[in-house]
Amino acid sequence: MVISINNASKLLAQKIRLLYLRGLGIEIDFSCLISSNIVINLGYSQGHKGNIKISSKTQISHGVTLDAWGGSITIDENVFIGPYTVIYGHGGVKIGKDTLISMHCRILSSNHTIPDRDTRIRWNPDILLPVTLGEDVWLGAGVTILGGVTVGNGCIVGAGAVVTKDLPPYSIAVGVPAKVVKTRL
Repeated sequence: MVISINNASKLLAQKIRLLYLRGLGIEIDFSCLISSNIVINLGYSQGHKGNIKISSKTQISHGVTLDAWGGSITIDENVFIGPYTVIYGHGGVKIGKDTLISMHCRILSSNHTIPDRDTRIRWNPDILLPVTLGEDVWLGAGVTILGGVTVGNGCIVGAGAVVTKDLPPYSIAVGVPAKVVKTRL
């Protein structure tokens, strides 16, 4: 086996990156491929420590944000997360194995209450709404998953869809809001 100096330095940089993430308190398998320019927020600065667990053979692309302050993000094995995806785990996010998340997706596990006129919107508390993506799910580019949603095993969600309600296993959903148009056979 021949490894060039360039490839060897990339492998070393990857291992150092994984060690650094472990040092932050992230549970991560050494078989993961993590891009160098991702954003991770565990909530230390806000005093609300969150948890992130990334299982084996997962790939996280550049520009991805994992924000778990006060909550958790659990990513099972062999998951791909495309560039510039944002996963907001304040209310808890679970992503099943063999899932494909395309670029520019958003997974949001909390929301705000709607205040009366005398209360400033910004100061309202969050409502924590966990999100679960089953196994073998495919989110097309630019999909938004809102809090409180479960996307069943084997689902496909078309590009640009906004998922506001649970999707049954093996359904294909598109649109805003997302509607099931077909079931995988």
